[in-house]
Amino acid sequence: MTGESQGEKIVREARSWIGTPYIHQASAKGVGCDCLGLVTGIWRELGGEMARPLPPYTPDWGEVDRVEHVLTAAGDFLTPITAEQSQPGDLVIFRWRAGAIAKHMGILSASDRFVHAWERVGVVEAVLVPQWRKRMAGFFRFPDLS
Repeated sequence: MTGESQGEKIVREARSWIGTPYIHQASAKGVGCDCLGLVTGIWRELGGEMARPLPPYTPDWGEVDRVEHVLTAAGDFLTPITAEQSQPGDLVIFRWRAGAIAKHMGILSASDRFVHAWERVGVVEAVLVPQWRKRMAGFFRFPDLS
């Protein structure tokens, strides 16, 4: 679609994944993905190249060694932004609880919504209710793909 901003393209692609089942470590639209697989799949579909392959990861990734793998990797490959700068098409990363390692993510689809892959549910578009907002740990913008 011509005239679309990069953010609009990212949101359109993210929404095209809605209904994809949750499968840990997968990244295939309509087949299965987890939250990281959703984001890498969107990146791939829009022509982005993976700078390095994803390492194997477990559901407790980072909890044992207390390393912020997700926030660090996002900062290595994407542009960190503030919550105030965030807009549809940006990546938002969450902590499940205060003091926990940040390891859940989604794509902002509107000022009050995001698309993410949720265990036992799959890819959905959800409202950023206060319970989600208080868990926000970081915001990032994708590099230009044009």
